[in-house]
Parts: sequence; C-alpha cells; structure tokens
Amino acid sequence: MEIVLSHYQTTPLTRAYEAGQTEATTSLDLGLTTTTVRLDAQGVHLPDGTRLTWEQIAFINENPNNVFRIEEGEAVKIQTFSPLTNRQYSLMPTKRAPTMLVSGIPMHRIKGTDPVADTRAKIRAVAPVKGRVLDTATGLGYTAIEAARTAEQVITIELDPAALEMARANPWSRALFTAPNIEQRIGDAFDVVETLETETFHRIIHDPPAFSLAGHLYSTDFYRELYRVLRPGGRLFHYIGDPNSKSGRNITRGVLQRLEQAGFRRIARRPNAFGVVAWK
Repeated sequence: MEIVLSHYQTTPLTRAYEAGQTEATTSLDLGLTTTTVRLDAQGVHLPDGTRLTWEQIAFINENPNNVFRIEEGEAVKIQTFSPLTNRQYSLMPTKRAPTMLVSGIPMHRIKGTDPVADTRAKIRAVAPVKGRVLDTATGLGYTAIEAARTAEQVITIELDPAALEMARANPWSRALFTAPNIEQRIGDAFDVVETLETETFHRIIHDPPAFSLAGHLYSTDFYRELYRVLRPGGRLFHYIGDPNSKSGRNITRGVLQRLEQAGFRRIARRPNAFGVVAWK
C-alpha cells in the first residue's frame, strides 16, 4: 500500500514524541484507516520498515497545503503540471478527504465544510440517485464514487489526464478505478456528451470548472445536449458557486435563463449545494 500523508497525520506524531511517547496511532492513507507507528530519536518507524526522520516530518508539517507520498523513504509532494491546460495540479489536505488545487484554486468547497460533505450535498439535491448517472467532470472522482453507491451505472467524464493522475495518487479516490459500475470517459464534456445516446440517463451531475475557464459548459448548446441525454422525468444538478456572491448571483441568472431555453420545464435553486436543479 502506498503511504500518503499530510500535516494532519504528522503534526500529532511530533507532539507525541515531544511528550515522551514511544508509540502513536496515525493514518497512512489520509484518515481512511489507522495504524500504530514507533517513535524514537531517529524518527518515525512505519510498519513496513520505512523510517521517516524528524526532518522529513517537519517538512510535511511546514507545508500544510500539500499532500505527500513516501517514495524510497522520502516525502514527495503529490503534484503535477498539465501540458494540456498549462496548469499546476496538486492535492490539498483537509480533515477528511483532500481537495484538488488547480493553479492554486480548490476544486471543492472547504470553507465551513469539506469535500465529502460538499459532494453529498450535490448528490442529495437530486436524490434518490438511481439508474444511470452522468457525471460531467470527474476531478478526484468523489461525485462518481458517491453516486455509484446507489446508481446502476455512472459515466464520468474528465478532460485532463493530469486530474486523473491526482486521483490515482489519492487514497480517497480508489473506488473511481475499482468500482465495477463506474465507467470513465476522457475528453471535453461538450464533445463526449454529443456521442451519448438520447434519453439514457436518470440523473446528471454537472459540476464544471469556473465559468472563466470553461464557458462552453455553461452554454445553451451544451445544456440542450444535457437535456437530450436525460430521460423524461430525469433531473440535472448544476453546481454554480456561492449564490450570495456577486459573481455567483450573476452566473446563476444566466444559467437559469439558458436552462429554460434548452427546454428544462422546472428549475429550482439549491443554495445549500451552491447550485440549481432542473427537471426534464
């Protein structure tokens, strides 16, 4: 098992050693499971024989916005550069699942919430989630994973292989690659959705990048394609952003108008999930 750590795991180890403890409980997969490690003057001794020096532990502690993998006994930041989008990708820890930073911008709500709660709010907005589900923006796969708990099948689309590289390095994303009812598609959601069959999805979760980065995924033409692939009576959740912010209010107004133009018969705001729900 690959060892993945952040300051949430290593800071308590420093405190435990300073308090004179020779053993401590921590997580080697960002909080999913726990294990016991030994502490001595040389550092932290992991169950597989790996030893992390206190200098390495201090390095992790001093970088609270990064997640690290342990490679050959060294702490290495989990990050990559995308030649496709010309953006830097990295994992940022929270007290629960990490979020992904794209050029320093978090891809989940983390103020007053966390990526797990953020994802569940989106799913609840169109509950019950049954049948076939379309997830238009994979990212770390949290939406696809949560939907797959109850859905028959989830089709999830990701533009950038760099995002999937971050997902592969993230313990919380494992089910994205192992769940038998999740199918990944690579490409621009605008193009991929055009290839999907008409009226085949019961639910759609549309959580696109910011309008400034992917305006075409907020267009009437794209909404018409989402309407086309949605089954009669199906529902679409569209994440927009903070409804109380000036930009959020402006974008929401435009989204509501274009969804109506695309044919959706009823649209309701879901401020707790930072989005809207549209019915076909």
